[in-house]
Amino acid sequence: MSAESLEIAKARYQTGKVALENGQYREAVDNLEKASALMARNSRLGGEIDMLLVTAYEAAGRTEDAIALCQQLQRHPFFETSKQARQLLYILQAPKLRRPSEWMTEIPDLGALSDNESKVHVTLKPRESSGKKPPNQPEFVDLSQVNTSDNRFIWLGLIVIGLMLWYLVWMSF
Repeated sequence: MSAESLEIAKARYQTGKVALENGQYREAVDNLEKASALMARNSRLGGEIDMLLVTAYEAAGRTEDAIALCQQLQRHPFFETSKQARQLLYILQAPKLRRPSEWMTEIPDLGALSDNESKVHVTLKPRESSGKKPPNQPEFVDLSQVNTSDNRFIWLGLIVIGLMLWYLVWMSF
């Protein structure tokens, strides 16, 4: 591998990384595939590029390609890359869970609105929950009804603490 192709691969890798971070998944896949083709697969940088390519495949909806590449990376000579590939493969192959529809919020497509409709203001009302109770209010206690005859242990505790403090002061002299 020449130094020129190494620089091109690094530039493609950085471009793909930035595209992935900005949500441009097809561009990220394109740049990372080209960077991966320029790098030796068994190198550390080649492993990093391929691991990022797995993430880009998954983000672009190409899960089968991501799983296939991850399975290849499990046999990578660098331990860290193979370890990450095993962990990522476990995540990719996990069963997809269904989410209840009430967990989801629909976002309307504002690009489909005409000019007249786009000027309409929408006010949102908070949803009324059927099981929501008003916040608990503090309960006021009539102090004349409180039984204070059982509070003799408090006086005993205060006397014991006072005696212990007096003993500690006396011992310090």
